[in-house]
Amino acid sequence: MWTDGACKGNPGIGGWGVLMRSGSHARELRGSEPVTTNNQMELTAVIAGLSALKTKCRVHLHVDSVYVMKGMQEWIAGWKRNGWRTAAKKPVKNGELWRALDEQVARHQVRWIWVKGHSGDPGNERADELANLAIEDLRAQSGA
Repeated sequence: MWTDGACKGNPGIGGWGVLMRSGSHARELRGSEPVTTNNQMELTAVIAGLSALKTKCRVHLHVDSVYVMKGMQEWIAGWKRNGWRTAAKKPVKNGELWRALDEQVARHQVRWIWVKGHSGDPGNERADELANLAIEDLRAQSGA
């Protein structure tokens, strides 16, 4: 699975994309929000991708977001221990999305793989295209 988020303005109109592959099967997902941030779209992409899996799966999850990677590998255990508060005792930014992601990750066996964005990884490039297509879809619907 490859996921990506995009935002035109930060905050601004945003989109997310997911490419899933299993053997010869592929599935693409995308969505958008009229006012959001890049980090929110990165999180939403992963949540949407994992949510689309109906049974427990082993997932090789490719992301280009340092925010998502660090959040899942370094920060989340402390946030949960602190009642979804940071070390500074402030509520975790995007806490609702982090909690939703935590729930989805718990349903699967996830191997996190960081890829550099816009570096030619075909799965990442397609997820990025899907995120940007979602933004175009929303603009077309709203006449913007």
